Amino acid sequence: MCAHPLLTTVPARKYPLVMRNPGMVPIVLAHARARLVGSPEGRTTCLHADLRDPARILAAPELTETLDLTRPVALCLIAVLHFLEGDEPFEIVRTLLDPLPAGSFLVISHGTNDLNADSHEATAKIRQSGVRLQPRSRAEIARFFDGLTILDPGIEVVHRWRPEVEPTLADGEISIFGAVART
Repeated sequence: MCAHPLLTTVPARKYPLVMRNPGMVPIVLAHARARLVGSPEGRTTCLHADLRDPARILAAPELTETLDLTRPVALCLIAVLHFLEGDEPFEIVRTLLDPLPAGSFLVISHGTNDLNADSHEATAKIRQSGVRLQPRSRAEIARFFDGLTILDPGIEVVHRWRPEVEPTLADGEISIFGAVART
């Protein structure tokens, strides 16, 4: 997940935590830590962790010293869960959600093969190259939100999620669903 300088401009009492990919080049991580110094309005930190170890993430000082988990927060898993196979990502999301207070949010974007008949072939080629990839159907993606209140417009192709203008790309050219839910 990428950091953005905008993270240091969040209002007071908002504390972003940016998690980085465990395979990240060390120089990128060093640069992120140097840039994510926070501001009087809030703090920002970078946690170098493996998403497949949610217990370590939840216990990390970077998280516990930055986020106030007595107040609602947003768990944003953007374009990452489709790199985890089987039921593992569902267990990870549940583990990460469990300690979050009521009123928190879950934000997910996830690749799918639902929208493009050719995407099955592309998925197979990507897997042959050694990349773990598991696009999921809309129904499978909905499982991440079990027990939560999905906000409008629901599970939708990301370029159609509240567009200001009519999208110029076809849904199959995007093939990523997104949704936001409240605990």
